[in-house]
Amino acid sequence: MSVLTAAVAPGVSLLTYLYLKDRYEAEPIHMVARMFVLGVLVVVPIMVIQRGIQLWLGDHDLVFAFIESAGVEEFMKWFVLYHVIYNHTEFDEPYDGIVYAAAISLGFATLENVLYAIYSPATFGTLLVRALLPVSGHALFGIMMGYWLGKAKFAEKRKSYQYLAASFAIPVLLHGTYDWIMVTVRTNWMWFIIPFMIALWIVGLRKMDLAHSRSPFRFIVREDEVKL
Repeated sequence: MSVLTAAVAPGVSLLTYLYLKDRYEAEPIHMVARMFVLGVLVVVPIMVIQRGIQLWLGDHDLVFAFIESAGVEEFMKWFVLYHVIYNHTEFDEPYDGIVYAAAISLGFATLENVLYAIYSPATFGTLLVRALLPVSGHALFGIMMGYWLGKAKFAEKRKSYQYLAASFAIPVLLHGTYDWIMVTVRTNWMWFIIPFMIALWIVGLRKMDLAHSRSPFRFIVREDEVKL
């Protein structure tokens, strides 16, 4: 039970952090929880599709990293976000895209972590490494996806299509690069993956600030502050 708790805790903690970072109008918790659960549920179709691609295209590093892993996983998350959340009335400021995309990404990452804990000889040490790398990686890919979804939502139609494409392509590129490093660098992989993750965190935090800076609710908050 303690190992399973350790497997679940990173995803829930990261989602809580991103949820509480919403400066202006927090999303309904039930909506965020719904996306988290959908992230858990998409694991099964993802596994089926990945198995089919593996049988069809074979076991090659680039195919695995950018198509079988990053391509399939990020497409499924993007597909659910677009059809469930993108046109929802609760998606009313750019930062909302980050919250919802992170929720579905961390739902997926949490079940993936639980399955690892059940079927592999997981220790607290390995789960800590997974919390710092794949789980936080999924959160960061979600931040990138959500940032560009938020830009698309509130942009003019011509640009919105470009931003929608970016909301899928950029997470795939980053996720694929992460996986490619992990499967091709046999020794001293920490020298490559740690700078990559640090850069992702720096960019991700910057994207969060940019999303907040475009919130239509920031003017309401400032007016209230002036009145006080």
